[in-house]
Amino acid sequence: MLFPARSALRHIALPTLGLGLLMLTGAAHGASLIGRVTLADGQPVAGALVTVFNEAKDRKETVYTAQDGSYALRSSFAGQLTVRARSHRLEDVSKPLVSTGDKPTTLDFQMKPFEDAQALSDSLTASAHLTQVKWQNPQVRTAFISQCNYCHQVGNALTRTPKEVSAWDATIERMAGYGALLKNSEASAISHNLHEAFDGKAVQAMQKYTASDELARAKITEWHVGDALSFIHDTDVGDDGHLYGTDEGHDILWELDRQTGQITTHKLPDVDLPVGGYFAGMQLPLGVFTGKHGPHSMAQGKDGRIWITNALSSRLMSFDPKTKAFKSYTIDEPAFYLHTIRIDQDGIIWFTVAVSNKVGRFDPKTEKFTMLHLPDNPVIRAFSEYGLPTVFKLAAKYLPARNMPVKLSPHQFMMGRAMYQLPYGIDVNPKDGSIWYAKLLGNKIGRIDPKTLAIEEFDTPLGGPRRPRFDKNGILWIPAFDDSALMRFDPVSKQFENFKLPLLAANEYETPYALNVHPNTGEVWITSNMSDRILRFNPVSKTFVAYPSPTRVTWLRDLVFTKDGQICSSSSNLPAYGIEDGKDAFICLDPTGAERDRLALGQERGANRTTAKR
Repeated sequence: MLFPARSALRHIALPTLGLGLLMLTGAAHGASLIGRVTLADGQPVAGALVTVFNEAKDRKETVYTAQDGSYALRSSFAGQLTVRARSHRLEDVSKPLVSTGDKPTTLDFQMKPFEDAQALSDSLTASAHLTQVKWQNPQVRTAFISQCNYCHQVGNALTRTPKEVSAWDATIERMAGYGALLKNSEASAISHNLHEAFDGKAVQAMQKYTASDELARAKITEWHVGDALSFIHDTDVGDDGHLYGTDEGHDILWELDRQTGQITTHKLPDVDLPVGGYFAGMQLPLGVFTGKHGPHSMAQGKDGRIWITNALSSRLMSFDPKTKAFKSYTIDEPAFYLHTIRIDQDGIIWFTVAVSNKVGRFDPKTEKFTMLHLPDNPVIRAFSEYGLPTVFKLAAKYLPARNMPVKLSPHQFMMGRAMYQLPYGIDVNPKDGSIWYAKLLGNKIGRIDPKTLAIEEFDTPLGGPRRPRFDKNGILWIPAFDDSALMRFDPVSKQFENFKLPLLAANEYETPYALNVHPNTGEVWITSNMSDRILRFNPVSKTFVAYPSPTRVTWLRDLVFTKDGQICSSSSNLPAYGIEDGKDAFICLDPTGAERDRLALGQERGANRTTAKR
């Protein structure tokens, strides 16, 4: 628990409180609900998720029950709605609701444990199913976590289907086409382990969920976007308050007006490249990657333009939200798989180039690129940087979808995946303007002096540093993807501190893909993608709060903060049809949204009261 339960509203920042009061007095709402969630004997179910679906079933709003099982929810939805109660190890209960819009509807839910072992097993998170894999070799387990978990959940209904070893071999070869760097021996061992683990039998797992008081204050809103084959990689929030999402597969920039729910499609301009861009020689996901650019990461500049890294076409691109115009910038040297992008205090754009072991610098005023070759350490790694671009280009032109860059890659016979360093996340230190990046496979972080461009690197104590962020005090927070942990690094003292993420069971593991630090509170928000959760870490008390997702098979990317105090992201399991709802979604968590709903409906959190049964 991060805050005392009493006097909860005093923790709301003034802009958020002002918005909340505006919502109470002037904003239009649809259905309003109050009620309790209990077991058959009347015992309250704390931390249950109560979700209202709109009539089209493409939007939903969720709150959590308090310790006494009570909830209050003011929805923007009207018409024929559906309300669902969900909780761990209990069967979902859904009820229809006709929105009247005049007064709150009392809707209680009585839940019961699963009677069917298979149904219970199917409700468990991917992290529970992965406990069935018995790894004889710890190094193979590490390779599996590092290379087989980074674009989708492993253990959801699609990936835990029983298969013969040969079928798993084919699956892993296809994953290599998406960039999984596994030695042949590692791939073979993984195939055998998955064949033995995913046998179709029900999983027995005793996960432990903690219903923090903070849950009863929070509200989650989700908007479906795209189709079953969309791949909304990153989400960013614009100065206009809209959410923008890069569809890496379809070359689309999606725009969401959170107030109206309207979603607008902006198609990226065509380019003289084959489908798949410079990666057309790889066996990219069929139907998912239909474009040529592969828009990946975004950041908005001081002039209002949104800057986009295009992973497949190796181009930087800008988008003007006012004119809706795109502009493309070509890099005049090999730069493969442009990745994360950030903008410094002077408006200079910085981005990582994952496959080429580079960081790019772009000045929007002069439109000039400066490409920084990062240290190889050892020099033999330079072979992958200088040799593979030629292979990629030739394979894209003459051997499409044959995976030749992977088959010819030196990682098979030299250093394994350590042959590549994979510059990944990047951020700007607010204290001195220095640029810091993380090497996902190199297990390093590095500092770039923005004036001299001098580079210094540091080994991380844990594996898989992914997408780091600075707090306002100049402390760098780093997700350790391979080791289920959060790392804190002080650039002044050069000291690391590690924090293990809270797991649902001791034998599980987590995959923290990205994080962000709230600019006011300093709290660190972390994606928790194997267990369908968002984690919130308080650096002062060194405690976590976990927010379970209303949607199973949630895979969150970059986290961003809106001006009204929400934490937003895109849920983009690959493929999207593997998500419970069958589509990607924009998702926003408002830490105090339910608190405002309770205030508006006159419900005191945790109060003892009696409601009519329905």
